[in-house]
Formats: sequence, C-alpha cells, structure tokens
Amino acid sequence: MPSDSDAIPAGTPTSSSNGTHWLRDCLLLTLLAGLWFCAFLGMRPLANPDEGRYSEIPREMAASGDFVTPRLNGVKYFEKPPLLYWLSALTFKVFGLSEFTARFWGGCFALLGVLLTYATARTIYGRPAGIWSAIVLSTSILYYVLGQIILLDTAVAVTISGALFCFLLAMRQPRGRKRFALFMAFYVFMALATLTKGLIGIALPGAVVFLWVLLLNRWKALWPFYPLAGTLLLLAIAAPWHVLAARANPDFLHFYFIHEHWERFTTRVHGRYQPWWFFLALLPAGVFPWTLFAFHAVRDALAGGWKARHHHAEAWFFAIWIGFVVAFFSKSQSKLIPYILPVFPAVAVMVGPFLAKLWQERRGTGWRTPTWIFIALAAGLAVAACVARPPADHPELLPSLSALRAMIVLAMAGGIWSCLSGLRRKNPRRVLAAVAGSCAVAMLSVNLAGNAYDSASTKPLSMILKPILKPEDRIYNLRFYAQDMPFYLDLDLKKLVNVVLYRGELQFGVEAEPEASAERFIDVPTFYKQWTQPGTAYAVMHKWDYELCFSKEQLPHTVLGATNRYCLVVNQANWPKP
Repeated sequence: MPSDSDAIPAGTPTSSSNGTHWLRDCLLLTLLAGLWFCAFLGMRPLANPDEGRYSEIPREMAASGDFVTPRLNGVKYFEKPPLLYWLSALTFKVFGLSEFTARFWGGCFALLGVLLTYATARTIYGRPAGIWSAIVLSTSILYYVLGQIILLDTAVAVTISGALFCFLLAMRQPRGRKRFALFMAFYVFMALATLTKGLIGIALPGAVVFLWVLLLNRWKALWPFYPLAGTLLLLAIAAPWHVLAARANPDFLHFYFIHEHWERFTTRVHGRYQPWWFFLALLPAGVFPWTLFAFHAVRDALAGGWKARHHHAEAWFFAIWIGFVVAFFSKSQSKLIPYILPVFPAVAVMVGPFLAKLWQERRGTGWRTPTWIFIALAAGLAVAACVARPPADHPELLPSLSALRAMIVLAMAGGIWSCLSGLRRKNPRRVLAAVAGSCAVAMLSVNLAGNAYDSASTKPLSMILKPILKPEDRIYNLRFYAQDMPFYLDLDLKKLVNVVLYRGELQFGVEAEPEASAERFIDVPTFYKQWTQPGTAYAVMHKWDYELCFSKEQLPHTVLGATNRYCLVVNQANWPKP
C-alpha cells in the first residue's frame, strides 16, 4: 500500500516519447470538437424563455455599460452571477448581435470541457484513454445538446470539472512549481464557477475533495495545497462583483444568497420539484450511448473494490465525484435536467480507458452484450422515425420531419450493419466506431432539423416588426414576456417592451424599483386605454389571448403576422400588411 505522504501513483503514465503528441492532439481536438460544438450554433432561432433571457441580459448590459447590475427588460435580475453575461456582452460589442454570437460561449465552454477531460485522462491513463474520454464526453447526448443551448449549466459544469481535475493532477505532483500552478488553477476554476452560478462553484468541488481525502486518508498527501494563497486568489476573482453588487443594490444580498441559494435547495418555492430518483434515471439517458459500456468500465476502474482503493485512487476520486453530485442534487427540492451536467466529465474519464483498452487490444470482454443492446435500441429508433408523423394541425412540419427521418434511419441502419459486422469478425473497433459515428450523425440531424419544431421563438414576428418599427412606437407583450423579442429588435433601453399582466421571474426587479417599472409593467385596463391613444402600438400575444382581448373587446387592430403560437397586431384598422 502506498504511503499516505506519497503522490498518487499513475494509472498508466504517459511516456516522454509521447510528449510530442500533446500539441498535435490538442490542436486537432480543438479543431474537430470546435466544429462539432460551434459550427451550427447560428442555425436555430433563440428558444424561449432561457435562450432569450440569457441573450437579452448581456445585450442590455452591453448597451448600458453597467456590468455590475444585470437587468432584464430594464429591471434588476439577480438570479445568476454575471460571468457569462460579461463574456456575451463583450462579444456583442465586438461582433454584433446574432444567434451565433449569443451561443458562442456555450460552445466554447463545451469545447474547453472536452480538452480538460482529454488532458486529465491522458495524464493519468495514457494517450488512447485521453482520446476516448474526449470522444465519450463530446458524443454523450445531454452534453452535446446543452452545449448547443444558451444556458449557464455548461459553463458551471466545465469550471467545476476544471477545478476537480486540477486538484487531482496537483495531488499527483511533488512539491514544486507544477503542484503550485495546478492548485492555483484549482482555486481559479472554483472562482469562475462561483461567478457563473453561485456558491455551488465552491461547495461541490470542496465537498468532493473533502470526501475523497477523508475516505482514502490522504491528509498528509494533501499538504501543501496552499490554502492561504489559493483563498486569496479565489476571493480576488469572485468577491469584487458580489461586493459591488451589494453596495449598488441594498436588496441584493438577501435575494441572491437566501432566495436563490438556500430556498432554491431547501424548498419548492421555485416550482421545480421532481422525485428523488430523477437524476438516477436521467444520468444513464444523458450519457447514452456510452451508458451501455459503463458497467464494465466502472468494474475495471474500481477493480478490487474498496479494499484496493489506494491502488485506484484516481478512479475512486471520479466515483466519489459522481456519487456526491448526484446525491446533492437529488436531495435538492429544485431539480432541472441541466443540473446533473457536472458529473459528465468524470463519467467520461471512467469510461474512456475501458474503451481505449478495447480499441487497442481488438478483443476483450464487456462489449458484446452492449453491442446487442445498441442494435436493438437503434432498430427501435429507426422504426419510431419511420412511423413518426407531424401533428395534424402542423402539416408544414412534414418536409423537415421527412429529412430528419431519412437521416436517422440511414444513421441507425449504418450503425446496425457495422455492429453486426464487428460481432461477426469479433472486432470491437468496428463496433465502437459504429456506435460513435451513428449517434453523432443522429444528434447532428436533430440539431439541424430541430428549429422547425420550436414554436416558442418570436423571431418570425420580430422580423416582420423590425423594418417598420419607429423609435416613438410602443410595443406590448400581452400576458407573457417574449424574452427574445428585445434581442431581435435590438431595442433602445429607453423604449423596451411594455408587459401586460405578467411578471413571473421579473417580479423581484419590478418590486425593487416600483416607480421606474410602473410605466412598463401594466394591467389590462391600462393596456386597453393606452391602445387607443394616438401613436402606433404593436402587441404580441398568444393566439388564445388574441381571441379573448381583441376579438371580444373589439379593439381597433390589424393582424400583421402569426406563428403556430403567437400573433402580432397593430393598433390601427386597415393597416397594410408588410
């Protein structure tokens, strides 16, 4: 058994002769993964509410120059810290507003997660394991999907993972510059995670590290971990915004720390309750298709069980990481699908070495049964795609559905054929290539065709309104807030959207500045009165609200456009349609 004071022994050390591969691998991986995550970011309209919200906040930040107080439709919005807002705001200033620039940093963080996973797996288990760990993470369905959406969860997952990876790699180093640099990176990543989504950026890595050191009795090996220098560095990065926000907004501290942190975890005030087993069911689905190989991969990684834990210390670190994060969010009273994302890099580093061994040895056990399961699932997906039909009230979706169906059927058929060939020839390489390739094609197909099925965006109506909108015109959202509309219209901050009979997540900001928001957040009688006043006004609403508020009340109007969900009207009869 290794001494507690020793650095962790390497799984399969990377030889110095392979050192020249590092730069080449990283450049190639950056190119391929960058194309995979970023090439198609601009092909879909922004989805409401999340993508609209996380695009509009940095747009308003860039327009106002206020990088301390995030605002949404002109009111304070303190639900999340500002790191992603800052990055997007700077991107908008340099490159302008577009779906691509809005999603750019999500793709960049997804790419960074792949590079960190590759580097960690390669350092511990060797180059093939690094490559396969990167493949597993890139093609895990939930990681890929969330990397294509404007959310904070990909960034916080990657920064938390970066912190934990750096800690583990630091523990493998003797006292010296490399150990110091890796520990400083550990603290920097925690600070960035805190600036991305709050205190979980410190709580999750800290808890995982503590449990691993405690359970494997690594207290002596922990020193030196430079707690004083690291804490000062963490605070220097994460604390200034919190201090500035609290000084500029007296109501910030209670809302941010109590309502958004403590009450989100301990109560159902946010209305996101799911059963305790929610993430236990979600994780295998999210890691698909590599879930099929996970059992044998984990068994290999933890060979010998708890008694041999000191010989597989890194693998137990990843296991504790996965187990704690799943347990933490399972205990929370607020559950959303993206919350589980921080475990995906750890899963990839546990599965990657097993796949690398199959690829290198071209034989072995633990791949035939997963292959047959994959064949059955692929056949089921192909059949489901063949029988899928668009909703009866949306026949316009048939062309995109037909294209999507053809791509999925071809991808699954190719995957099944290659898997059967691999089984016949006893060649796991062919099977692994078939699984990765067919699932990648299917995910890409859904990504490209998915915009046809998103009816929540108001982009079509915004494109009708933008060329005819004048600075003095008024815009109303009736009984909802179209979070993407101000972004597409690039509204002046003095002429934002008037919201009728809706507050939702804007409630805190409206109450924080009641006088400033009173003119923009109004009730229905006030809307009726303003609608008939001189000047041009436009309103966007759900179709059922159009029937209720315009047809019944017989307000003067002309319908300028409609989507499956919304309609756009102007407050003048006989208005020429654009």
